[in-house]
Amino acid sequence: MNGTTTPDTQYLDVPGGRIAFDDTLKGDGTPVVLLPGMLDSRRSYRHLVPLLAAAGHRVITMDLRGFGESSIAWNDYAPGAIAADVLALLDHLGIERAVLAGSSYTGATVVKVAGDAPERVAGIVLIDAFIENLPQNALMRGVVHAMGTVVIHWPAFWGFYHRKLAYPGAKPADFDAYVAGLVDALRTPGRRTATRGHVRGDSSPVGWTAAVRCPALVLMGTKDPDFPKPEVVADRQTAALGARKVMIDGSGHYPMADNPQAVAGALLPFLAEIA
Repeated sequence: MNGTTTPDTQYLDVPGGRIAFDDTLKGDGTPVVLLPGMLDSRRSYRHLVPLLAAAGHRVITMDLRGFGESSIAWNDYAPGAIAADVLALLDHLGIERAVLAGSSYTGATVVKVAGDAPERVAGIVLIDAFIENLPQNALMRGVVHAMGTVVIHWPAFWGFYHRKLAYPGAKPADFDAYVAGLVDALRTPGRRTATRGHVRGDSSPVGWTAAVRCPALVLMGTKDPDFPKPEVVADRQTAALGARKVMIDGSGHYPMADNPQAVAGALLPFLAEIA
């Protein structure tokens, strides 16, 4: 997969709907499963997958419930529910153990899978994830809720967030078209329910990291606008998981898109150690 073409989409039927995914098929060592963040698709990794595949890794990217090419209508969109889809996909592909990487919202998902099914997870990677976030006071909780409401009712705000906040530095060459596609997706009939399910889901659950025993890597953009103090959050995650931490200099909330070379540079040694 690269910035302009993708392999034919594959699908897995699970209770409640259908999950879309890509699989490079070839690769040595432990397969890698990449999960996008909320309101996004597996194409968020379009610039990272070729780098991992070129290094010899089998890479699977999966759309979340409600977005990408997965079914829109579900009864649960929370990170814990997505964890069941990840395990179902591993079963479907006959993969005994994998490295799981979660971005933003799905950092909680990979932590959940690692805690619930440790025999299936060789390692986890958190990419600008909310798990172990700093506690929010009432004002911050109100702000987050208000922003979620705006996104539900005015999809253009999601485009504003990406164009003005999420990428404080470099932007990929296909940035404008990609962001336009994200906004158009929010306007798809029925998508408002899925959007509400994502923005109201708990992306920073308490206590899940305590059950994780596998190796972990924490990646965080130094200029991520979603965190007042990105490195403090990364330090909390690192301490909770006994993880290795790599700060991606100058990156915002999506370092796999704005600096895929740096993300690959941090991820490949981690994968090599696990292998």
